[in-house]
Amino acid sequence: MTQPSNILTDSFGRKHTYLRISLTEKCNLRCTYCMPENGVPLSPKSDIMTADEIFKIASIFVKNGVTKIRLTGGEPLVRKDFSEILKRLASLNISLSITTNAVLTDRFISDFKSCNLQDINVSLDSLNRDKFVYITRRDQFKKAYQNIIQLLEEGFNVKLNIVLIKNFNDNEIHDFINLTKWLPVSIRFIEFMPFDGNNWNKSKLVTQKEILQTAASYFGNTNILPLKNDAHFTARNYQVNGFKGTFGIISSVSNPFCDSCNRIRLTANGRIKNCLFSNNETNLLHAFRNGENIEPLIQGLIKKKHAIRAGMSDFETLNNPELHNNNRSMITIGG
Repeated sequence: MTQPSNILTDSFGRKHTYLRISLTEKCNLRCTYCMPENGVPLSPKSDIMTADEIFKIASIFVKNGVTKIRLTGGEPLVRKDFSEILKRLASLNISLSITTNAVLTDRFISDFKSCNLQDINVSLDSLNRDKFVYITRRDQFKKAYQNIIQLLEEGFNVKLNIVLIKNFNDNEIHDFINLTKWLPVSIRFIEFMPFDGNNWNKSKLVTQKEILQTAASYFGNTNILPLKNDAHFTARNYQVNGFKGTFGIISSVSNPFCDSCNRIRLTANGRIKNCLFSNNETNLLHAFRNGENIEPLIQGLIKKKHAIRAGMSDFETLNNPELHNNNRSMITIGG
């Protein structure tokens, strides 16, 4: 068997084995931290990767060492050919996962199972219907929550992703952790990150330290048990003593985990991003459609990856809107 080359290894020795593919820029929700209030200009349909292009470009990444692919969006399940894309990617020797808002997951249970997709991340930022409606601008809480319970009952590995915003949903930290008492679910609190159009500022940030303090004050400090993290972890994981599930904190702002990063992002219109915070992109789709070898393009962008957050290594630079307002909105990155 041909050994993978090193085109996915950056100048800091990090090997990128995890590819996140955005299938669409469209979504059936309108989350405030993800999409500007007035929406975003969508790429022309002709600029969006087809199912065949997604498979062939993904195959190139797999040939070079990618072992895990996560499907994202927008909302990946709104794409009409989602089942076809999933089936084709499942033919590759990789681990498949998805990030979704769960509003449509009940329609795809059999597809997930037949394609051995077990790991499902669900974005759910409040357990309060009114707050859910406010932040998503859609009244779909009941459907999303019912589908989350269904996924757990069907045996999927479910993680709930909660973007915490100070004075909005930070008072629900203990409510989310309480779900893990009886449910085999992983709760993951995500620090609010800056992207174009989401009105980020430091005052809205709920840090890892604050989350742990809140958890300890409610459940008792000695009952918060740290868990061993994976080699390429994004969340620092914990468990309340005696609870069935776990909770974790994704601290991209206050305590980044860049030294172990192994992720690459491919946008729905075929651009590769070497970091969520970076506005530096390479158009793989254009080159692919022209019959060019895209491997040198991939390698070139991987080698340009900074050590920390696209060069924003401290609060001062991260808090500079000129450095992150020219990045994409989250809706067009794909998480």
